[in-house]
Amino acid sequence: MRVFSVVFLLHWMLITVSAQNAEVRMLQKIHKDSSIFKDKSFKFISKSVLPVSIAAPSSLLLAGFINNDPLMKRNGFKSAISIALAGTLGTSLKLIIRRERPFKQYDFFRAKDKVGPFSFPSNHTTFAFATATSLSLAVPKWYVVGPAYLFAGLASYSRMYLGVHFPSDVFGGIVIGVGSAFLVWGADRLMNGK
Repeated sequence: MRVFSVVFLLHWMLITVSAQNAEVRMLQKIHKDSSIFKDKSFKFISKSVLPVSIAAPSSLLLAGFINNDPLMKRNGFKSAISIALAGTLGTSLKLIIRRERPFKQYDFFRAKDKVGPFSFPSNHTTFAFATATSLSLAVPKWYVVGPAYLFAGLASYSRMYLGVHFPSDVFGGIVIGVGSAFLVWGADRLMNGK
């Protein structure tokens, strides 16, 4: 049994080191493709995540109140709760895991944006995907779903491009953001039968 445990541990360590090396190489390819135009564009996209995450549920709520539409109001509240849950989970994990940023671990990365000390998960990605998923569940039309996920994808890419997140940070943010929205919508369906 001990031999199996040692072999399993060595195998796990080899896979972990190999995956980390692949992740660093992927981030290097994304991060090295630099220009002033791209730097400014991706900074703008990153900075727009929080305003969009506030505007999306607020717009649903406003439309619900203006049109006296109870379903739209409910969708607005669910969106706000989804985004708040995603942000709470993301921030909590960031403080528990305390993973260093790429530019702190490797001297060949340069931070192109001001950020806090910890990396996993990417809260920008978490908020962007919670917002995109909430909007898609609230208004399941191609002209809402497509742009919502395009924006979320660009926001996620921007975090790697700017050198402040590893790909696994972004993946973690996607899982938390999408999962939070589906969790809130699923809980609402269970409680209200709709």
